Amino acid sequence: MVRHEPQVSVSNTETEEEEKKGPCANRTWETPSLPELEEVLHSAPRSCRHGDEVWPNLILGDMFMSHDKLGLWQLGVTHVLNASHGKLCCKGSDDFYGTTVKYYGVPANDLPTFDLSPFFHPAAEFIHQALTSGGKVFVHCAVGVSRSAALVLAYLMIHHHLSLLSSVRCVQQKRWIFPNRGFLRQLIALDQKLQGEGSNEAK
Repeated sequence: MVRHEPQVSVSNTETEEEEKKGPCANRTWETPSLPELEEVLHSAPRSCRHGDEVWPNLILGDMFMSHDKLGLWQLGVTHVLNASHGKLCCKGSDDFYGTTVKYYGVPANDLPTFDLSPFFHPAAEFIHQALTSGGKVFVHCAVGVSRSAALVLAYLMIHHHLSLLSSVRCVQQKRWIFPNRGFLRQLIALDQKLQGEGSNEAK
C-alpha cells in the first residue's frame, strides 16, 4: 500500500518572519477599484497545490485535501474552516473530523450574487482564536481560490490590519487566488469600512 503524502507547501520557521515583511507588512491604504483588483489577481502566476501555507499556521486549500484526514493530521491541523459547507462533494462536519479537530462550516455558494460578508467576522474570529491558541488552521472550499480565499483575505484585513491589496499580495506569494466579482466587491466594501474605522481611531 502506497501512503499518500499530503501535497502542501509549508514555509519553515526561519523564513516566516521575513515573509511577513514586504507586501504583508504594507499597511498603506489605497482601496482598489474592481478592475484594478482583478488586474492584480490576473497578474499572479497560477500555482495551486492541494494546500499552501499562506500565513504562519494558516493553510488555504481545496476539497481534495479536506478529505485527507490522515494528511491533515500529519500536518498538525487542529481547526478546519469549510467555506463550502453542505455543498456537493464537500464533506465536512464535526463527526467527519472527530474530536481532535474543531470544525466551522460556512454554507457559501461560489456565485457573485451570494453575500459572503456576514461570514467575514465570524470566520476571521474562528481563525484568530485557533492561531492564538497555538493551533493550525486549514481553510478550504472546492478549489481553494474563491470562497475560502475571500475569507482568508478578510481575516488578514480584520485581525492583522492589512489593506485589501496588501492581503491579496501576501496570499499571492504562496497561492493563486481569484474570488468571484461579488466577493471582490464585498471585500472592497470591507476595506473601505476598516479604513474608515482606522482613521476614526487615529483622530
